[in-house]
Amino acid sequence: MHDIAVSEPATARRRLPLCSPLALLNRLLSDRGVAITSGLAYGPLPRHRLDLYRPEAASGPLPVILFLYGGSWKIGNRADYRFLGIRLAREGFAVAIADYRLYPEVRFPDFLEDCAAATAWVAANAARFGADPGAITLAGHSAGAYNAVMLGLDPEWLAAAGWSRERLRGIIGLAGPYDFAPGGDLVREVFASAADPAITQPVHFVDGSNPPLLLLTGRHDWLVHARNSSVLATKVRAAGGPVHLKSYRALGHIGIMMAFAPLPWARRAVVRDVVRFAATPRVGP
Repeated sequence: MHDIAVSEPATARRRLPLCSPLALLNRLLSDRGVAITSGLAYGPLPRHRLDLYRPEAASGPLPVILFLYGGSWKIGNRADYRFLGIRLAREGFAVAIADYRLYPEVRFPDFLEDCAAATAWVAANAARFGADPGAITLAGHSAGAYNAVMLGLDPEWLAAAGWSRERLRGIIGLAGPYDFAPGGDLVREVFASAADPAITQPVHFVDGSNPPLLLLTGRHDWLVHARNSSVLATKVRAAGGPVHLKSYRALGHIGIMMAFAPLPWARRAVVRDVVRFAATPRVGP
């Protein structure tokens, strides 16, 4: 196992590096054609809230993407990812973007419990929003990718929330840490409560029974090294589980997220690959 990154950027100690540009981007971005329902409660606590984005002109039950953002399990807000909700809603999805509790309010594994609760709530309420509870894909970036992948690899969390990983269409991890040293400077406190560091690692739970995984990474990601995705993909394949790995040339940790923004330099292939995967029905158990 290795650290998530060589060092912790100063900006990561304050706020996600992309948040200031996102505030401007989200103010300028039109939501025309997209219905937005904000502040839906999936649990009793203040951070148990999600926003839902849907195409206004949709017909028939929509496939669902539940997105979990990153931020080293220390920072983040669902409103920062409005651009992603609008982008994927325009591709024909119902998109839920969920908050979850962060350090220092909680440590591992409490944020996994929150993400599982959000998933179960979305499944239970999908139909009333014109969405298909049988077509839910979990997706996440960075720490959010870790959360999503952990829910797919370790069945404990969704089962405790009254749902099952077998009912997921798939899981998408963008630039996620799946095989790292939780004692590294960036996240030591977040995982300090774990008696055994191995139980914090997604690679520890590979059993070949996971929902289909799509692991996306940038070759120029110096914060969460691409080996996290390649090591996990290799282990899942060896166990007989379904997994797709894709690496993008000249793309870094933030660039892979900004692919969803309406910017001229955004890497459109990322959105294309996410949409294709999330739109494809799951085959087999």
